[in-house]
Amino acid sequence: MSKPPVTVAIVQETASEDRSANLERHIARIREAHTRGARIVCLQELFNAPYFCKALRIDRFDIAEPIPGPTVERLQQVARELETVLVIPIYERQAAGLYRNSAAVVDADGSLLGVYRKMHIPHDPLFEEKYYFAPGDIDDVPPSLPGAAETSDGFRMFRTRYADIGVLICWDQWFPEAARITALLGAEILFYPTAIAWHPDEKATFGADQVTAWRTIQRSHAIANGVFVASPNRAGFESEPGTRGLEFFGHSVIFDPFGRILAEAGTDPAIAIATCDPALIEETRRNWPFLRDRRVDAYGGILSRYLGR
Repeated sequence: MSKPPVTVAIVQETASEDRSANLERHIARIREAHTRGARIVCLQELFNAPYFCKALRIDRFDIAEPIPGPTVERLQQVARELETVLVIPIYERQAAGLYRNSAAVVDADGSLLGVYRKMHIPHDPLFEEKYYFAPGDIDDVPPSLPGAAETSDGFRMFRTRYADIGVLICWDQWFPEAARITALLGAEILFYPTAIAWHPDEKATFGADQVTAWRTIQRSHAIANGVFVASPNRAGFESEPGTRGLEFFGHSVIFDPFGRILAEAGTDPAIAIATCDPALIEETRRNWPFLRDRRVDAYGGILSRYLGR
């Protein structure tokens, strides 16, 4: 029997150096989304700080905090008050010298269901993430958290009050394996908190194509897996001394299992909001039975990095 529809919201915002102000601004966005009917709200990648990976600065490790910690605990209070599920992507300090790009999932009663830790870590100019983050581990299920999640080799599905959801983070969204495994765990909605931007030198030549590629890969995950996909990106220009900075291009988007756009933002701060009906997953998968027709006996090659000579 299908669950009832649920309204989800993704928050597209800017970020300043004032982390307290960032948090309060996002709380206001969560409240606004709740007023508009949202019962699951996902924030953007590393939501409460500027995108600090633009340069190698050892002092920026100080941005990290534990989970649970001050930011997550504050948002647990908000979740409990509003009876709203929250996906909270922050910079996590797991231990001294061990830091993760993570997302805490808080249920509608304020309980911490678990943490997803970004599995794929990029390394590009102005995206120096390998310096700041260890990738998620294949056995990464914190023992102190309750068993309200299914897990497979570091990927996770969370059973929230309103829907079974998966969380993947930014660079994860370019890998079909991550979406497939999370969908196979039972996720009905895949959330992709994101921080993707234009390099100023590239925008004129490649900018439109980069946005199209970013949207296309997420649309393909929705279609190939028969699930809803919701991807909040950050917005606004962020400077970095010695560089021309990054322009985060927004365009946060929600797709249904047929690949149709349910909601979309522009380049300015915004909330994209849509109602996701699990019955549509059943309908779509009956007509496109990709899961039925998978040749699971023939996919051993996927475990190799490359099969050519």
